[in-house]
Amino acid sequence: MAPLVHGCPWCYVGKARFEKALDAFPHRDEVEVVHRSFELDPGRAKGDVQPVITMLTKKYGMSAAQAQAGEENLGTQAAAEGLAYRTRDRDHGNTFDMHRLLHLAKARGLQDELIGLFYKANFAEEETVFGDDERLVELAAAAGLDAEEARAVLADPAAYADDVRADEREAAELGANGVPFFVLDRTYGVSGAQPAEVFAQALAQAWGARPQLTLVQDGNAEACGPDGCAVPQG
Repeated sequence: MAPLVHGCPWCYVGKARFEKALDAFPHRDEVEVVHRSFELDPGRAKGDVQPVITMLTKKYGMSAAQAQAGEENLGTQAAAEGLAYRTRDRDHGNTFDMHRLLHLAKARGLQDELIGLFYKANFAEEETVFGDDERLVELAAAAGLDAEEARAVLADPAAYADDVRADEREAAELGANGVPFFVLDRTYGVSGAQPAEVFAQALAQAWGARPQLTLVQDGNAEACGPDGCAVPQG
C-alpha cells in the first residue's frame, strides 16, 4: 500500500525510493502495489488555491525564509532520486478530484501512469493542476484514459467519491495519520520517505514472515498436473 497524495512532496520522493527498492527485490514479480487515497487538506474548497510558501507559513507558523529553505531541501532530495522539482512558485489546493480520477484510472488499469503524470505536473511543471478541470482531463488523456470519460467523472461530484472516502477510512484504521505511509501485507508499516535501503529491508522482512503452506498429502491419491490427468488403468 503506497500513498496517493498529490500535494505531498515527501510522497513524491518516497514513491521513487520505494520503487527503487522494489525494482531490486528478488520477488518483484510477485508483489502487487495498491495505491490508496489520502488528502492532506480535505477541508479546502476546490477553488481555494494559494502559493505553497503562503500555505506553509499560515499552517505551520514558519517564516517565509524557513518555508523556502524547506522547499530547497526538498528540491535537493528529489534531484538525488532523479526527480525534477520546482522549488519556487508552486501552488497548493484541494486534491479530491485528482483522487477520484485516479480511481477511474485504477478501474481502467492505468493508475500508475496517471499518478506519475500528476506528480510530475504538480511538482515539476509550471502549469497548475488546481482549479482547472481541463488540465486534469489533459493529464488523464495523456495517461491513456478516455478524455470524455474523465470529463464526465469530474462533472459528477459523486463519481468515485465513495472509493476515496473508503481509502481514507482504511488509512485511519491502519494507523496512517500522515503520509507517505506504506503497508506491507497489512502487517508491516513504513512511515515517511525512508531511504531505499529501509524499504528493501521491510520488503525482505515482510516476505520472510509470510505464512508457508503445509502440505498434507496422500501419496496414493490421483491428481492432475501440467501435463494433464492420468487415466486409471484396469
